Amino acid sequence: MNDIVNHSVKKGPVRRRKQLSVDEYVKGVLAGDRTMIGRTISLVESTSPRYRKIAQEVLLKLLPHSGKAHRIGITGVPGVGKSTTIEALGCNLCEAGHKVAVLAVDPTSSVSGGSILGDKTRMNNLAIQENAFIRPSPSSGTLGGVTKMTRETMIVCEAAGFDVVLVETVGVGQSETVVADMVDFFLVLMLPGAGDELQGIKKGVLELADMIAVNKSDGANEKKAKLAARDYKNALHIMKPQSPSWSPPVICVSGLANMNLDDMWAKVRDHREKLTKTGELQEKRTEQQYRWMWAMVEDRLMEALKSHPDVKSQIDSIHDAINNETLTATVGAQRILNAFGLTETL
Repeated sequence: MNDIVNHSVKKGPVRRRKQLSVDEYVKGVLAGDRTMIGRTISLVESTSPRYRKIAQEVLLKLLPHSGKAHRIGITGVPGVGKSTTIEALGCNLCEAGHKVAVLAVDPTSSVSGGSILGDKTRMNNLAIQENAFIRPSPSSGTLGGVTKMTRETMIVCEAAGFDVVLVETVGVGQSETVVADMVDFFLVLMLPGAGDELQGIKKGVLELADMIAVNKSDGANEKKAKLAARDYKNALHIMKPQSPSWSPPVICVSGLANMNLDDMWAKVRDHREKLTKTGELQEKRTEQQYRWMWAMVEDRLMEALKSHPDVKSQIDSIHDAINNETLTATVGAQRILNAFGLTETL
């Protein structure tokens, strides 16, 4: 007994998990191993240069096994019922034989850097489904609350055999634009009876929507939901559709009551069939990859610039000079670029 106690309090070297090979990651993902899927996503999300290189090698081997899934972004203001709707829809799809991956992006705490929300605890029924996989990830302060590696995480999930990938956003800021640029179908959830239905709705959100679903439309909200749906339809009529093959529908649903979610999914399938037939879906995905490539170039260049030793040595004095109004922002920017090695004048 004493030996056990002493062993439990004895401090020794921390055991680290064995670093897996690229092929071990790939084999585990393709086999649908939950543990390996999780470890691979953690590898992809790592900011370490060493792990980033391994992750790209893994992704390159997984890429041929991806691309067949329905990629659906779901957004809406906080409180609209995104998680409830996703859970109900996900359970329906699992029962129909689909494999569903949910990438639920959490806001990041500015203090701890960790996730504030816990999507697995908000989707209890879906979390226990054998054919479901939920991955909450902190946003790390990236644009729109979407992690930088969400696109790569989608590749991992698709290679693992998930044929439906749902990306839930925090529904604030510019998250709509970011998510719409990585999915095939963009669903916007709205609330009924929230005062003036069109007040505060950004035109850009309606332009991005492939479908608007007025949630919480059951019971006493039915009449208000139908009125709201009518307003949204009228608003969409004056906007140019993103695709000549698709006019965004407006439907009334209830995630809590599981009302009209089958109809909602039928419209998602109809959208995919039409855009696949015209070739628009492949064109859209290709354009998304091009934009993502350049976004990554910009991101890495900013990382390189900020970490450059000559830039770091001057940044404090440049900030002070701007603060003291002895230097303009334009000249300050030029000095930073000069320190980085770019000599062309702004």
